[in-house]
Amino acid sequence: EANAYEFQSGGIVAILEKLRHKFQDQRLGLEKEEMNSKANFEMLEQKLTDNLKEYKKRAGAKNAAKAQRLEDAASAKGDLKETEAGKAEDEQKLKDTLATCQAKSEEFEKNQVTRAAEVQAIEKAQEILRSDEVAGSAAKYLPAAASLVQTGRGSALVQLRGGEAPEEVARRQKIVEFLQGKAKLTGSRYLALAASHALADPFAKVKKMIKDLIVKLMEQANSEADHKAYCDAELATNKQTREDKQAEVDALTANIEKHESESAQLAQELAELSDAIAELKKQQAEATALREQEKATNAQTVADAKAAQAAVEKATKVLKEFYGKAADDYAAGAASASSALLQNGGGRLAAEMKEASQAPYKGMQTESGGIFGFLEVVLSDFARLEAATSGAEDAQAAAYERFMDESNQDIAVKETASGHKDEKKQQTDAVTASLKKELELTQGELDAALAYFEKLKPDCVDHGLSYEERVTLREEEIQSLKEALEILNQQDLA
Repeated sequence: EANAYEFQSGGIVAILEKLRHKFQDQRLGLEKEEMNSKANFEMLEQKLTDNLKEYKKRAGAKNAAKAQRLEDAASAKGDLKETEAGKAEDEQKLKDTLATCQAKSEEFEKNQVTRAAEVQAIEKAQEILRSDEVAGSAAKYLPAAASLVQTGRGSALVQLRGGEAPEEVARRQKIVEFLQGKAKLTGSRYLALAASHALADPFAKVKKMIKDLIVKLMEQANSEADHKAYCDAELATNKQTREDKQAEVDALTANIEKHESESAQLAQELAELSDAIAELKKQQAEATALREQEKATNAQTVADAKAAQAAVEKATKVLKEFYGKAADDYAAGAASASSALLQNGGGRLAAEMKEASQAPYKGMQTESGGIFGFLEVVLSDFARLEAATSGAEDAQAAAYERFMDESNQDIAVKETASGHKDEKKQQTDAVTASLKKELELTQGELDAALAYFEKLKPDCVDHGLSYEERVTLREEEIQSLKEALEILNQQDLA
């Protein structure tokens, strides 16, 4: 009975099936890669578009700020020239004023020394006039002079010098008391000086001195008013300058702190991006090492499976050749026996048939089907192992390629973002350096304004009496001198 037909194309079908799965996996991988690439491209395009808009906006703002700064710089240079010219003029005026004040102060000190010497001389003359030589002689030879000497120190001296009547002495004494009272009330050295002169000098000199003092006080009032106006203007300008510069310093300091905070934030983000890129590259290295290990293992498995298949096929061939030869030998032996039987005749037929009933051993023919089936199972197992391993290798390679592509894309995106952030950080640091330089200049201007304010304080800031109080006292002095002058004029009319 003929053997049934056995299908011989199983290996080809398996190869085609494997190729189909491989191509499907590759198509799926390419579709996912295309989707990821498209998504990454759109994200990168959107990010670059946003960055471009932001950079254009910043460029416009910086150009506007630059134009404004140039305009402010030109205006500030003009103001600086005017301020420097005014400052030079004011400094010269202050220098001249201080020189005039110093000269007048020295002259006053010298006059005070002269006055003190004059008072000492007068007192010494009075002592001499009170001595027995003068007083005794006056009592003996000049009774009128002796009576004048006894009326009082100042009055006697005046009468001796001018020969004034008692009424004149009384009027002079009234003027002196009036001026001394006003001098004590207001604390005016000018009224005290007028009182001392009124006691010692004739009325004509006293009136001239009072007029001179009134003129001097009015000149002082005008000079102080001019100085007050100068101080008010300088103090107001200096105050406005100090407030403006302080506001600029505060604004620049806040802006610097803001940019330094942004720079620190960008530095942190750059560090995070760098760590993320390093982590991705580390994962790529680990995946590459694992892929190489898997590839080597799969290659060895496939090689072993192929070698095993070749060995099984070889064993099957050996067995098939053996059993085929054994069957041929058995058929040839049977034919030879039949021919000999016919030649020898029927006498020996029974004995030979009996002997032929014990067939020679031709191998395990009855069990060979089980052996070949087992070998076919083993062969199919090794073929399936090869196909599965090859499929796994293809899938692992595709997954590795996808992972590498995705991670490379992610690295590229992160490196691009890192480059943008690094550029932004450099720009922020440059702006911060520029702001610090501007802050240094502004702080210098503020320090100069504060120093000028300290310079103005001794002459322009009231530490004792206020300007209004000094004006009031000076007006009282002038009014008192005018009243004294009026008294003297009335006496002249009388």
